[in-house]
Amino acid sequence: MARINAKAHDHRRDSEVRTAAGFGVEAAIQKPEALLRRVVMANLLWEDVAYQSGSAVAAEMARLVAMVAPEVVADMAIEAREDQKLRHVPLFLLCVCAELPSHRHVVAKTIPRVVQRADELTEFLALYWRDGRRPLAAGIKRGLAAAFQRFSAYQLGKYDRGTAVKLRDVMFLVHPRPRDEQQAEMWRTFVAGKLPVPDTWEVALSRGEDKRATWERLIREEKLGALAFLRNLRNMEQVSVDPAVIRAGFEGLRTERLLPLNFLAAAKAAPRWVAEVEAAMIGSLGQYPKLQGETVLIVDVSGSMRTAVSDKSDFARLDAAAAMAVMAREVCEHVTLWATAGSDYTRVHQTEELPAYRGFALVDEVRRAAGRLGGGGIFTRQCLDAIRTRLGSRTTDRIIVFSDSQDCDLPASGLPRPFSPRNYIVDVSAHARGIAYDGVWTAEVSGWSERFLAWVQALEGQQAA
Repeated sequence: MARINAKAHDHRRDSEVRTAAGFGVEAAIQKPEALLRRVVMANLLWEDVAYQSGSAVAAEMARLVAMVAPEVVADMAIEAREDQKLRHVPLFLLCVCAELPSHRHVVAKTIPRVVQRADELTEFLALYWRDGRRPLAAGIKRGLAAAFQRFSAYQLGKYDRGTAVKLRDVMFLVHPRPRDEQQAEMWRTFVAGKLPVPDTWEVALSRGEDKRATWERLIREEKLGALAFLRNLRNMEQVSVDPAVIRAGFEGLRTERLLPLNFLAAAKAAPRWVAEVEAAMIGSLGQYPKLQGETVLIVDVSGSMRTAVSDKSDFARLDAAAAMAVMAREVCEHVTLWATAGSDYTRVHQTEELPAYRGFALVDEVRRAAGRLGGGGIFTRQCLDAIRTRLGSRTTDRIIVFSDSQDCDLPASGLPRPFSPRNYIVDVSAHARGIAYDGVWTAEVSGWSERFLAWVQALEGQQAA
């Protein structure tokens, strides 16, 4: 497991450093590695967050890479791709490494771990040439050549598109060596443009084949990936695909590459299948043992959490937090659920206990709470004090807060006083700075993946299956 953010006892406060939100709130003084993790793990490249532009976040990422050990940056890129399931940010990290003489040596061995789809070969070059075309460093060539070897004729054919940078461009630039004569022959066929047309749902439907028959065949032959299956549930429903076939598709669904938000999107698009989508979401957690004891789950429903995750998405960071709370609700043995926000920016906070619903009912309840509690910022100290009062003498084993860490508590408010031996922040944003509460939080993690559960379990001495 890759390194996590600096623990709270490494945080210091300084009146000269503020959170991105401002409001005079002191930010954590963190080492460059922790700051880099903050802007990487919940980042869709170039997309704005509540208080910073996407370009400003990317510039901060590039600045921090130069300040972090190259091996650490390489590990972070792999974690962002494999655990957080991000695509473009890890490629961007490696592009920045390739531009730094001190970091170039990690690029060749890391690219094959980060590039997991054939089109990411071309996306890497498009990012590297974002400011104009230039020669490729030797490490880039070696890394892309090694990655090129891993892709089959099907994968090359599927992503052989008319983009500005094409797969053939990559091949001619990096000169990969085939593993054997069979692969060499396949590559010659690819260069000649004579690879068999891949049997994908896009190709089948573009040929005018019967849509219902196509969907049913692809499901039966297990030729639909999990994300494609979920994204096309409504399309299948519209052409009357046999429900028994769709149910069989759910039974064989491989969920390891899905984010909690992917399940949420499927449920919204195809409400008829909400029960099956919810079961698949909860079923994806089978590898995680229970977190024993009592857990307090807190979702920040403040105004900044309502910022869209991207300009092409209908979902906000609040939705990502709610979906992750659903995951935590399943893994934690006993829970109380809370929503918190401010009524305005006059430091009047509201914290409300939510019913301990499961699945998408919990997501709906979090959204309703966001409508009730006003659009102001989160007030961590007041929130924890209110929950402590409500719980009375009940013991708590951990607190997990889902937030963008842009608190509105001012220093005069005093530090929050947790009532648990373990206190975690799961940061669902990519702001350059977050709240500073030294000695309060056990640790913090950034991201939208269910992997935050493995992180909590590791800190508590458990091991996921």
